[in-house]
Amino acid sequence: MDLLTRFHPVHEALRARRRALFALRVLEPEPGEAKPLIELARAAGVRIEKCAGPELGRGLPAGVKPQGFVLEAGELPELGLDALAALGRPGRRCIVALDGVEDPQNLGAIARVAHAAGASGLLLTHRRSAPLSPAVSRASAGAIEHLPVARVVNLARALKRLKEGGFWVLAAEPSAGADLFAVEDRFWKGDLVLVLGAEGRGIRPGLERALDTSLAIPMAGEVASLNVASAAAVILYEWVRRSRAAEEGAAEPAGSARKPRNS
Repeated sequence: MDLLTRFHPVHEALRARRRALFALRVLEPEPGEAKPLIELARAAGVRIEKCAGPELGRGLPAGVKPQGFVLEAGELPELGLDALAALGRPGRRCIVALDGVEDPQNLGAIARVAHAAGASGLLLTHRRSAPLSPAVSRASAGAIEHLPVARVVNLARALKRLKEGGFWVLAAEPSAGADLFAVEDRFWKGDLVLVLGAEGRGIRPGLERALDTSLAIPMAGEVASLNVASAAAVILYEWVRRSRAAEEGAAEPAGSARKPRNS
């Protein structure tokens, strides 16, 4: 059983209802933030327990504070690869694949930005990947409660299947990729897989055969690269910008010209 703490992870888990939900523990007297959580819990048929201070935090790992409430819940469900690939609007799907990202803080931060940017889900491996723990939910501010996740044994094989299914496969490679802002527009049109590797190590050499292209974020300062979660944010919002531009261009009638704005 997972024990979720802090307002946003508990709130989003109760909203999403993707987990089994067993009980909501609430500190007595109730903190002000507890009211919307109690309403969501009642709507979902979740048992509500009023607890004194020491009882509220029973079972929590050392160093994790309940901050007024604890949600007892089952594990987040995970999908198969085909189910993940089918989610979203065809031609506008984006899957974020992680190779060796084992830090739950990074995984949670990536999940948060992926969900915000409209990605259809995360693709993780069974080995060398963080579990979908309460720490990931906290780091994602509850976004992981809504974002679909699939796990595979062999990432290279999974990327090949997605590529055969019509997905472009792009990877962030700080030392070898093309300038992010100069990558050809064609790679941003249609369905996309963005592959991100562990900090310092990057993606494994065995994955390179599955790539359509690699990219790098241009760095003007003295540091060589960004944190993997920060890199995910930059690249995903470039995908948002380019794919929107492609859609707007396709919707414009043939032969039409934009009128200049009045100054």
